Amino acid sequence: MSRRQSQKRVKKRGSFFRRMVGLLMIAAAAYWVVFFVLPNRMHQEPDWKGMEHPVFVKGELTGYSASGTGDKLLLPLPLLQEYVDSSIRYETGTQSVILTTGSDLLYMQENKTEASLNNKPMQLRLAPEQIGDVTYLPADTLQELYGFEVEEDQGTGAVLLMTAGESVPLGKVKGEEGGKTKALRTEASIHSPIVADMAPGAVVHIWKNDTGEWLYVQLSSGHAGYAKADDIIADGQKTVEQKASTPSRAERSWKGKSVNLFWEAVYERKPDPASFGAMPGVNVVSPTWFEIVDPEGNVRSKADSAYVQWAHSRNMEVWGLLSNSFDADLTTEALSSYEKRMRTIVQMLEYADLYDLDGINIDFENVYTKDGENVTQFMRELKPMAQAKNLIVSIDVTPKSNSEMWSLFLDRRALGAVADFLIVMAYDEHWASSPKAGSVASLPWVKSSISRIIEEDEVPPEKVILGIPLYTRIWTEAEVEGKTKVSSKAVSMNAVRKILNEKKLTPVLDSEAGQNYVEYKEDGALKKIWIEDKLSLKARVELAKSFGLGGVASWTRSFAVQEAWETLKGIHE
Repeated sequence: MSRRQSQKRVKKRGSFFRRMVGLLMIAAAAYWVVFFVLPNRMHQEPDWKGMEHPVFVKGELTGYSASGTGDKLLLPLPLLQEYVDSSIRYETGTQSVILTTGSDLLYMQENKTEASLNNKPMQLRLAPEQIGDVTYLPADTLQELYGFEVEEDQGTGAVLLMTAGESVPLGKVKGEEGGKTKALRTEASIHSPIVADMAPGAVVHIWKNDTGEWLYVQLSSGHAGYAKADDIIADGQKTVEQKASTPSRAERSWKGKSVNLFWEAVYERKPDPASFGAMPGVNVVSPTWFEIVDPEGNVRSKADSAYVQWAHSRNMEVWGLLSNSFDADLTTEALSSYEKRMRTIVQMLEYADLYDLDGINIDFENVYTKDGENVTQFMRELKPMAQAKNLIVSIDVTPKSNSEMWSLFLDRRALGAVADFLIVMAYDEHWASSPKAGSVASLPWVKSSISRIIEEDEVPPEKVILGIPLYTRIWTEAEVEGKTKVSSKAVSMNAVRKILNEKKLTPVLDSEAGQNYVEYKEDGALKKIWIEDKLSLKARVELAKSFGLGGVASWTRSFAVQEAWETLKGIHE
């Protein structure tokens, strides 16, 4: 090969490479223009494509599907529990669903149109169904109960759900009818794929307006994504009105007023009100008249019509107390099913009618933690039934602690949302068998107990009533075989007065406890008393007022002296 031929070939190869580089540069420029300058015209199917009736909330796919359509639309129970009412209850044994609001208690069973509303028979147009392993409930019945709204698109099958009280701005796609569509994209960028082409005049829900340049919107078809703000014209607001509710009697009768309650501990003998003396300021009495006595939920009564008449003649309301007999195993059984809980509730409402009660006070103690949900459910079912009869519903709760049987089972947040009042039994800081002597309820401990429930459980202060002890404990510390043995007994305010007088003792202020204190020797043992008197009671009243609580409740009337009532009436001042 000649040198000239070789040079020609080199020139040809160089020319070829230059052309290839040029073509690559042109291709890269075209790619850059297409993907980084021009809007993306690629369309992308939504991730719910293929689902028959996808359900959306706030413009987002919930992951749940409805069943049926139109007036036969059914919504899945897990969806309703997550987005509408987390307290909807399903009971496996009877395949039943229990739904509660402040005024309604709805009971339904799968595959049955027979149901009950506030324990009265009603007929459903559509029965709940089990599809696969999920229970589906009739949308029309639930809309009436909760006031939410569903919008169903016949084309895509999408279901848009808005809850009661929810509000969203509306918009309309710009342009003349039949004109050029606007792109709805997966991301807030013109380079993102298109989810749907929005026709001029189409109405959208505007769920987010984070950047100002882009809006996150949703069409009635269910398609949701980002639209340029300039493509959307504001078109009013869509609001689902809150379901009208009737104010409870607590809201009507007790708003702006303070409860001053005492419990009447009733054992075998009936108390004689003629012997009580004056109790100025007291406006509620709660006698311990009722108790659940068997696993079926039956209630035993020790109620006394004469006592109710006496209380009413002195303008006191009567909130009959129902206990669980402080029997954990009995409680497990008696609260285990809707049928048993309803047996207890119906009997209590019948007693309320029979004895002209003004309210029901629930005192369930010594309960397994696993049964806590059943206690809350009992209250949810009791509340609408009691409200229909114009009754106040309150429940006694302990301060928060790690005690399984006395504290951990109580869902104070949920109970505070259901009950008219939570009565915090702020006593027994040092209990009967406490290994250490101390106050029944030192002021700092009481303050902490109340603030924790208000702050941690978000119970409104006006719903909280401070439980106050009218008793104290005489502690005995004795040396037994070289060790200090601690024991105690509960005594009344009057019993302490007698000890002070007989032994000529002068109390001193325990500033840490916020109470007067005495100690003395008797039979070789050291006696200690943290005293409940005018000083401690006044401090408790002031504490309740400083928190803006709904009032005070005293355990128990028989432990009090006249000075107690004179001091406690300060809650009204």
